[in-house]
Amino acid sequence: MTVNNETAVIATTPSAGRSGLSRRTLIGAMTGLMLAPGGKLICGPARAQTAAHIFKVGAFEVSVVSDGTLMMPPSLAMPGRDPEEIAAMLGSGQLPTDSITAQVNVTIVKTPEALILIDTGGGTDFVPTVGKLTDHLEAGGFTPDAFTHVIFTHAHADHLWGVIDPLDGGTRFTKARHIMTGVEFDYWSKPGRELEVPDMFKLMAVGTGRRLKALAGRFEFRKPGDEIVPGVGLVDTAGHTPGHVSIMLSAAGEQVLVGGDALNHAVASFVNPGWHWGSDMNPEGGVATRKRLLDQLAADKAQLLGYHLPWPGLGRVERKDSAYRFVQV
Repeated sequence: MTVNNETAVIATTPSAGRSGLSRRTLIGAMTGLMLAPGGKLICGPARAQTAAHIFKVGAFEVSVVSDGTLMMPPSLAMPGRDPEEIAAMLGSGQLPTDSITAQVNVTIVKTPEALILIDTGGGTDFVPTVGKLTDHLEAGGFTPDAFTHVIFTHAHADHLWGVIDPLDGGTRFTKARHIMTGVEFDYWSKPGRELEVPDMFKLMAVGTGRRLKALAGRFEFRKPGDEIVPGVGLVDTAGHTPGHVSIMLSAAGEQVLVGGDALNHAVASFVNPGWHWGSDMNPEGGVATRKRLLDQLAADKAQLLGYHLPWPGLGRVERKDSAYRFVQV
């Protein structure tokens, strides 16, 4: 999302205070858009989910657990667009036009060889509506020490900051291999990065850099195309951030793309993939990635699991007129 953390960063800057935004005015991405059994699009509540959603991909068992929800003004999510144009687009999906609400859907993949956590949520020192992951893992029967791998799609706060154990400053997942692309790690770890990014990212860049430095010795650096364990591979989806990856799950002829923040709004990302998204570090790169993924997912009929899409984030991409739509399954 990722469209998120950065808004929290904006909300803590002096200019944000003048605009009337607060830290609670968060960030986020997505919607409460849901597809009813009869095919009618309806708007569902964007509450944090307490129970895991579990499904199978071949022999893999996939669980989705919630870290909470995020919210942001549409003008921050879709900068440079006419407010009436944004309202019409949101209204077409039967969504509120005054704010955008996003789920934070964290994925767990159990394979014959591994127990993998994909992203770690925002933790308890990010914004007050996230940080639920630890409790929801416990409720689902998962303990931090059980994970063999933690894969990070990217290093925005709502995907990374939950990795830190607040008691000792180390990782919560002490027995897991921590995997990120080298490009992503190097970008956010560069000294002075906060001086080079737009204002809305500055405070997040400081916090992310500090966390990566604290855990630097724990990371394995991999690249798109690498297979982490059999059937779990990294896919290049750069644009949202320089080293953003998605994770393709492939088993018994089935495929699910755990998309991170490559496609993060259930209407805008599909109906208007050419619109810039506020938290994309490279707006044009984000557009190119969205268009490529939409074409590929629609053609291959692979499922998509989105970090900020309506709970539990699982659906398919279908072509609709000259664009696409997201259909929950």
